Amino acid sequence: MRILIIEDERRLAAYLQKGLAENGYVVDVSPDGIDGRHMALEGEYDLILLDVMIPGIDGFSVLEQLRRHKNTPVLMLTARDKVEDRVRGLRAGADDYLVKPFAFSELLARIQAVLRRGGAAGAGDPLHLHLADLELDLASRKAHRGGQRLDLTAKEFTLLSLLLRRQGQILSRTTLAEQVWDMNFDSDTNVIEVAIRRLRAKLDDPFPIKLLHTVRGMGYVLELRQ
Repeated sequence: MRILIIEDERRLAAYLQKGLAENGYVVDVSPDGIDGRHMALEGEYDLILLDVMIPGIDGFSVLEQLRRHKNTPVLMLTARDKVEDRVRGLRAGADDYLVKPFAFSELLARIQAVLRRGGAAGAGDPLHLHLADLELDLASRKAHRGGQRLDLTAKEFTLLSLLLRRQGQILSRTTLAEQVWDMNFDSDTNVIEVAIRRLRAKLDDPFPIKLLHTVRGMGYVLELRQ
């Protein structure tokens, strides 16, 4: 799942980015409201962490402009704990409001709660993905196939969730590198092939029906083939 952090406190932004990445999220960071607004409107994110007091334009303005075009879940982060500020943020369309300082464990719990509510309100449930006998629970970060638990690393889970969200689509090595590892693809590295091989050993090798396929010269696709 991909998260955008709009936060001008660089140490806090780096801390959040590192912590969320360790929990399997792909994270982008913007240090100001103007750039953050552009990224929020042009990018595809599952959730946005939005500070109120940021340069350029403030978080309330970013949120108001975002809500004219998108319903991306927004969790506001701020040092301002006045009731009227929280009310203003919620009325502008924020899904939740967290006052600094906060515990990282609470932030994770709030993120999961916001995503869960968003899943319940939309068509289907984006926190529960499935293909054939493969099931992923994005909230608990558990994967099962044929009723058996798959013991995946954080990166393997992120890779599988991306493939499953876009099942039937061929994803290039460049796309996987950007979305899962947040890096520009280097043709000299075999990180993608190694990750795919390890994921396939857990996902497909123990089962008669294969789901993860290589499309020569193009990339990889997760699909049920007849």
